[in-house]
Amino acid sequence: MNEHLDALTPTLVWQHFRTLCNTPRPSGHEAQLVELLEAWAETQGMTHDRDAFGNLRLCKSATPGYEHVPGLILQGHLDMVAQANAGHAHDFQRDPIATYIADGWLHAEGTTLGADNGLGVAAILALLEDPELTHGPLEALFTLEEETSMGGALHLAENWLEGERLLNLDSEDHGEVFIGCAGGADVVVNAQLPSAALRDDECLLRLSLTGLKGGHSGLDIHQPLGNANRLLVRVLRSLEDVDARLLSYQGGTLRNAIPREAFADIALPVDEQQEALAIVNELTQTLQRELGSGDEGMRLIAEPISPSGDVEPLTLDASTMLVAALHAAPCGVERMSADVPGVVETSNNLGVVSLDKGRFHLCALVRSLHDSAVVAMADRFKALFGLIGARVNVEHGYPGWVPNPDGDLLKRFNACHQSLLGKQPAVKVIHAGLECGILGSKYPHLDMLSFGPTIRGAHSPDERVELATVDEFWGLLRALVEDLAHNP
Repeated sequence: MNEHLDALTPTLVWQHFRTLCNTPRPSGHEAQLVELLEAWAETQGMTHDRDAFGNLRLCKSATPGYEHVPGLILQGHLDMVAQANAGHAHDFQRDPIATYIADGWLHAEGTTLGADNGLGVAAILALLEDPELTHGPLEALFTLEEETSMGGALHLAENWLEGERLLNLDSEDHGEVFIGCAGGADVVVNAQLPSAALRDDECLLRLSLTGLKGGHSGLDIHQPLGNANRLLVRVLRSLEDVDARLLSYQGGTLRNAIPREAFADIALPVDEQQEALAIVNELTQTLQRELGSGDEGMRLIAEPISPSGDVEPLTLDASTMLVAALHAAPCGVERMSADVPGVVETSNNLGVVSLDKGRFHLCALVRSLHDSAVVAMADRFKALFGLIGARVNVEHGYPGWVPNPDGDLLKRFNACHQSLLGKQPAVKVIHAGLECGILGSKYPHLDMLSFGPTIRGAHSPDERVELATVDEFWGLLRALVEDLAHNP
């Protein structure tokens, strides 16, 4: 499948990316790909090993005569975000990703593409296979479960890696190089809320909010994009005037993807049904005006449904308090950086929200350039949802990556960029959870930077990569590795 990728250049990179597209690899299900890469490494005469968590390392000896060059680590994560458009049947644990080319960009058919971080991984594999590359000792580090928990990096074995420099190939803006990133943590809220049986004078409505673009909860958090959970909660808040009681809710599927869809079933008095429909209709137009061209595809539908089995919505008080807490919860950009112009300092994404049989669950992702701000934001959630008796835990915390603008590796990268592309790169700090922060905490001696081709719409089915930038990314990566070998 995806044979058309073999016709693209650079050939080695796209051949390996085709393998990644054809091999299912959602977070937590990378085992098949790991085994495939181990078998491939043996055919290439490379050694390989795993740490206790399952992170994979492939090692290639230096080109003869370059054994003295400081070791270089090439790093990427094997997993991908599993998101599909509504109505598009796709089993991410079994089905390959189907790709197509349009207007100079590579897309996937109805799903995430996996260019994040598949193209970085493919470029690393291409480097390892390149017979004409001059290089010092190379280590390829492939981590697991980056998209769901940073688990691979967080559990990375210490005293395992041997290199002195590290290139992370998980960035998404060609022409830029990243030397710092935000840290973050998951805020997980759970509660069992009181419910009461559906009354004879009540009916049920189903609310569906769909058609949003979604996006990366770090890279796109400052964009004019709607968050389906934020918007549908606003609708529920408006329906309190008709004594609506929340029966069930499902919004978002990943804490690191801006939710594109949310659904809720509510109970309300039969004689208030028409008023509720009128409220939803008016609010639909209001939201469409507010979202504008940023999310012109938004659709909000309310339709009557019939009860099935035992139906117990939340009590009116519990429903009102839950909706109020969600309505007040931090969402989006909290603060822009005062030290790095144009960069988000602190944000939160209301990623996954659900209610089923009175069991409420929320998973939000807090990010900040300051670890202290992550702690403060998480504490706000504890204070807010503690008011409704919920349990709030902070999980999977990871540190930020403190920038080093004077690093030798950055100077070498800048020189290669100028020589190859005729201009200096833009040196940036990214509001996303690159693994460099965690890797640096375990291997503080590492000189690191991150770069990649241009990827847009990551973490959503709109994900795409600009083909021309892959060619330049590959040329830059290859030139940098050779420069580090020739001028250690």
